[in-house]
Amino acid sequence: MDRISRPRFLFFDFWLLGATLLLTAIGIAMIYSATECITGEPLDWASPTVRQALYAGVGIAGMFIAAALDYRLYASLRWILWFGILALLVIVFFIGQVTLGAQRWIDLRVFLFQPSELCKLILILVTAKYMADHASEMTRWRHLAIAFIFAAIPMGLVYLQPDLGTTIVIGATWGVMALAAGMRLRDVLIVIAICVVFAPLLWTNLRPYQQERVLTFVDPGRDPLGSGYNVTQARIAIGSGGVWGAGFCGGPQSQLRFLRIRQTDFIFSVIGEELGFFGGVFVIALYGFILFRLIRVAMLARDQYSKLIAVGVVAVLFIQTFVNLGMNLGLMPVVGIPLPFVSSGGSSLITLFAAQGVAQSILLRHRELQLEGSGRKYQ
Repeated sequence: MDRISRPRFLFFDFWLLGATLLLTAIGIAMIYSATECITGEPLDWASPTVRQALYAGVGIAGMFIAAALDYRLYASLRWILWFGILALLVIVFFIGQVTLGAQRWIDLRVFLFQPSELCKLILILVTAKYMADHASEMTRWRHLAIAFIFAAIPMGLVYLQPDLGTTIVIGATWGVMALAAGMRLRDVLIVIAICVVFAPLLWTNLRPYQQERVLTFVDPGRDPLGSGYNVTQARIAIGSGGVWGAGFCGGPQSQLRFLRIRQTDFIFSVIGEELGFFGGVFVIALYGFILFRLIRVAMLARDQYSKLIAVGVVAVLFIQTFVNLGMNLGLMPVVGIPLPFVSSGGSSLITLFAAQGVAQSILLRHRELQLEGSGRKYQ
């Protein structure tokens, strides 16, 4: 049989990697502009910019490790992964650090670890296995319900932290995967109807500040100096950027600190203000390209398990991006979802790189199986 002289790593999707690295670099630059540019102080190990760069380095290393591992390994480890993430989510309630009324982080000294971010990837790997094993039965409510249990228990723990944004991302990701696994449109409509019926119950269980965010979304002028302040300043920042923007480190809303939590939830407002309309469109185009390359992975997947994993990764990236941009533009309520690869935060960045590594692993195994099927082997 012929042997292929090209090493396996050359089948890596370097277009996907390049777009992701560029987006991450833009994020690091915008974090610097939003937090440290105006001070003029030299960067140190404690600065948000340096820490984000270090997180990116760890994430890239994790991505290559995940790509090197066979994605089918996660199927055999699914119970360990599922119970492991449940344990971490429970531990948060005992030793988690409380910030702004939320208990979501475990202090590892080196950085604050947020298990709910890792939970997104773990649930994709675990849920995809069950759905793949029952691919011909996912039209039945029994199997849909069992598949949902894998996500529902962690969702409940995340919601109690409280973290409504991540809860929504997990639930929506499960829905997209269920559709890809064969869930019928009729069943989707039934689920939507059930959600509408129980919406009043959900509303009464929301925290007061969460209710206020929803009410402010419905009526933006309700509390302009309170719950509506961040959204108002974000829209002012984006609007003032115009076509070309105020220039790097030149945005008055961000530099004069009118725009709060600008390095996390509202980082896109900094981009819009300083890089303008074309800068914002370029960033959105990068997301579109990354999603296109990940959809391509799903289309090339050789089995149902890998296909559903890729679909889950696409869903998480799309949902988080869509909701965050909607928050910044005032088109969606503020629910505290970071902008993927751009917002400051180690847990989110590292997890997203790891998820992309799993997608790369699927692609590499596809290439390998394709060549073996044609009677050739890797060197």
